[in-house]
Amino acid sequence: MKKLALLLLTFSTFMFGYDVHILSQENKDGKVTPKTIEAEFKKAGFYISDNKDMNTPFMHQFKNKHYKTYNLLTLYPVDIVKNIIQRYPSIGLFTPLSMAIFTQKGSDRINVSYLTSDALSKITKIPQKELKPLEMAVRKALMYALPKGEYEVLEYEISKTDKTLVTKTQLELDSKKWAEEIETFIEELEKKLELVGFVQASYTDINYDLKKNKNNQYDFFASESICKLPVIYSVSKLRPEAGAFAPCAISIYKKKKENTLYIEYPNVYNWISSLSLEDKESIDILLKSQQQLDSILKKINEKK
Repeated sequence: MKKLALLLLTFSTFMFGYDVHILSQENKDGKVTPKTIEAEFKKAGFYISDNKDMNTPFMHQFKNKHYKTYNLLTLYPVDIVKNIIQRYPSIGLFTPLSMAIFTQKGSDRINVSYLTSDALSKITKIPQKELKPLEMAVRKALMYALPKGEYEVLEYEISKTDKTLVTKTQLELDSKKWAEEIETFIEELEKKLELVGFVQASYTDINYDLKKNKNNQYDFFASESICKLPVIYSVSKLRPEAGAFAPCAISIYKKKKENTLYIEYPNVYNWISSLSLEDKESIDILLKSQQQLDSILKKINEKK
């Protein structure tokens, strides 16, 4: 345990300057798989929302795949979130948390990418010290999953952006019919997202776990995880670590004694800035998806 603690401290001290970390390990014997990585997170107390093999839908839709292995792992650290959410509902922007697990063609190295506490703090505006337990829990689980893992030195730095990193909107609800109105909103949102090619990757009832822990701050708190296949397919070609941003979580919540429904999600400018994207194809497809989602929320709001 002392060796593990020292390794974690070392990475915490020296691995800086990136929004995304990639832990990599030689895997010639194939013993480390997306399933064995998932198992270590389960042991660490994470709830697994999904561990999706993306190569299957890539081959189905595009007749091609960029990597030997490419999985999107989404997980929910229930105990950590319940503590943070008491003061910072913006943790819902990354509940569940996303990771990419990938192996390059012609290579035996397995890689896992995830967002740093610096990145999470920048996007959510939650103080970094509040997010450290989350990052340390992720690192600890990964050290068991990839015991010989090494952190990659990325070839790029974070690019600056003056864009807002979180898109926010809200709906005013009827004080007596709020539950019905939220249900209608979510049904309409899911329907409209599907029409423009978004897929619902998972639905997380955050308030269920809050109530189990006697936290009654909210009447409603859920997260819609959505993914658009052409987006992750295109961006991951040059930046496989982009899976740390996918699927995107739309945080939807209503505080007690308020009649406002808050809808928030981390937008595509995070991808562009954190991954220092420059290729036109990636940027264009991200901006198109952003415009579609913004348009959907605007139309629902106007209808209300």
